[in-house]
Amino acid sequence: MFLLQLLNLLRFLYIQRPERVRVEMAWRGNLSRNLKELRVLFCQTSPASAQTREFVQKNYKDLKTLNPRFPILIRECSGVEPQLWARYDMGMEKSVYLEGLTEPQITKMLEELVKGGVAAKA
Repeated sequence: MFLLQLLNLLRFLYIQRPERVRVEMAWRGNLSRNLKELRVLFCQTSPASAQTREFVQKNYKDLKTLNPRFPILIRECSGVEPQLWARYDMGMEKSVYLEGLTEPQITKMLEELVKGGVAAKA
């Protein structure tokens, strides 16, 4: 039942704004084109890492399905601050601290890191 409702919602969004749906989701399939590696660091138990853990639970499968050979490394370490690390060509890396961010804000940060890979190539 839930799956059917979700499918109908996606159809509605696609019919109403097909260009928006394609643009908003397109960056997810470009991880392997724009990055060399993605690392997510967080603590298994701290409240500061709760949203990062939720992000991983909700998004890892989709990201890995769209980028099957791309290394997405999940690093759990006691007491570490939640962080997102992106490695680009030539060993260049960028990191973002995720403490205090919600799951949609973390998604937005990842999108910016992926789009930053396009700028780094130029």
